[in-house]
Amino acid sequence: MKTTTNIMIVGVGGQGTLLASRILGNVLIREGYDVKVSEVHGMSQRGGSVVTYVKYGEKVWSPIIGEGEADIILAFEQLEAYRALPYLKKGGVVVTGTQCIDPMPVITGAAKYPENLCEKIATQADLISADAIGMAREAGTIKAANVVLIGILAHRTEIPYETWIEVLKTTVPPKFLDVNLKAFDMGWNHQ
Repeated sequence: MKTTTNIMIVGVGGQGTLLASRILGNVLIREGYDVKVSEVHGMSQRGGSVVTYVKYGEKVWSPIIGEGEADIILAFEQLEAYRALPYLKKGGVVVTGTQCIDPMPVITGAAKYPENLCEKIATQADLISADAIGMAREAGTIKAANVVLIGILAHRTEIPYETWIEVLKTTVPPKFLDVNLKAFDMGWNHQ
C-alpha cells in the first residue's frame, strides 16, 4: 500500500518555485500530513534550473525523489518539465506552463530550444498544460504564474478549496495577496 505522494516542482530561477513549494507544504501540513520538502537550487540566480521535492503521507522518511518515483511534476517551464520526465512514475501527471525560457546554450547560439515539447511530454505522461503567464497577466502580474499553476494542481487534489485559500492568505505577502488569489482562482477554474 502506497503511503506517500511525491511531487517534483521544477522551473528556472526567479519563477517562484520556492514560494510554490511553501504554499504546497503549508497546505499539506494543515491537512494533517507528514511533509518533507527538499530544495535543490542549481544556478537559480542566473536563470538555472531549480528543483524542489515535496513528499507527503502518513509518515515520510526522506525528502528525496528518485527516478521513476514522482507522482506529479509541477513545471513552470516546458524544457524543465521535459528534463524532469525520468523522475515521473508510470501513469504520473505533468502540470506545466507553456512558457519557454532559453537556457544559456540557446542564448549563446550553441544549441536550439527543442520544439513541440508539450507534444513530446504528452506521449510519456498525462499532461495538463496552460498559458500560466497569460492567465497571471490577466490576474494582474505575470509574477503570479506560479500560483496559477498551483491552482491547476490544487483543483485536481482532494484538498478543499478553502484550505488552499487560507494558506495563500498566510503565505503570500499581503501586498501581493489579491493578485495571487485571482491567479489561483484562474488556475483552479482551468479546464
